[in-house]
Amino acid sequence: MTNNHHKVIIIGSGPAGLTAAIYTSRANLTPIVFEGIQPGGQLTITTEVENFPGFENGIMGPELMDIIRKQAQRFGAESKFKEITEVDFSKRPFVLKSDDEVYTADTIIISTGASAKLLNIESEKKFMGYGVSACATCDGFFFRNQKVLVVGGGDTALEEANYLTRFASEVTVIHRREEFRASKIMVDRTKKNPKIKFELNAVITEIVGKDEDGKKFVTGAILENPKDGSLKEISADGIFIAIGHKPNTELFKGQLDMDDAGYLLVKPGTTKTNIEGIFAAGDVADHVYRQAISAAGTGCMAALDVQRYLEEKGIE
Repeated sequence: MTNNHHKVIIIGSGPAGLTAAIYTSRANLTPIVFEGIQPGGQLTITTEVENFPGFENGIMGPELMDIIRKQAQRFGAESKFKEITEVDFSKRPFVLKSDDEVYTADTIIISTGASAKLLNIESEKKFMGYGVSACATCDGFFFRNQKVLVVGGGDTALEEANYLTRFASEVTVIHRREEFRASKIMVDRTKKNPKIKFELNAVITEIVGKDEDGKKFVTGAILENPKDGSLKEISADGIFIAIGHKPNTELFKGQLDMDDAGYLLVKPGTTKTNIEGIFAAGDVADHVYRQAISAAGTGCMAALDVQRYLEEKGIE
């Protein structure tokens, strides 16, 4: 066996991967964490996190992930700021490649997460975390008595619009068509909500805001009508993008069972995938909750599943 053989390799480094690293390193399994192209996961593009237990006054997303990483490293976890580019789960030990390096593992925890689908415009990147968000349940609280926009036409977008009316004074749904993809019951409920307005046949072409003295904030958006190309500006304090998520599972296609949307399937009540010895934690297998705390919970579950598996197989 090569020197690059490990009992546990964790692919991905959000709350799920790093929590799994804490638990497996405390069990003396010396895990290797491949942190990938976004070390710390989606929380690194979040400014303030106020709903993670233990931080009474909130904490910045990148700082939270750094604390969890250091906690894992204190017990012997090793972080590699590299991406896994190829996997072969048909062999045992499992084979993983990172560019030109080959690694083998007895067990693998996959916590590659899911990425919010975004508008992919320059101003969106500029104001992400400063008025632009892809998670209403994470950030809605910051927009008390303010005007917000929600972009999207599916159930998720309309659910988020309704949720945001708990905080915002006004919510405007921006949708590129006249018809919604959302279920009729959700459309009806949204239309009945007095705080919700609609801008249909509208696409955001630019997010407008200010960047003064190092402080960035959103002031509105420019909408284009895709039918006639006309433009209009709408004022807003916050913009929530709700056009869906894409699980980061491209690497595992054809090897692990997934649902139609590409989320990894696990056996109910566990983190076990269809291949013995491979486990999935966090948003990569969760299209319902998608919260840092639920991801951390499944990271713990995956680590405990790994420990039991190694014990059962007698792998020392």
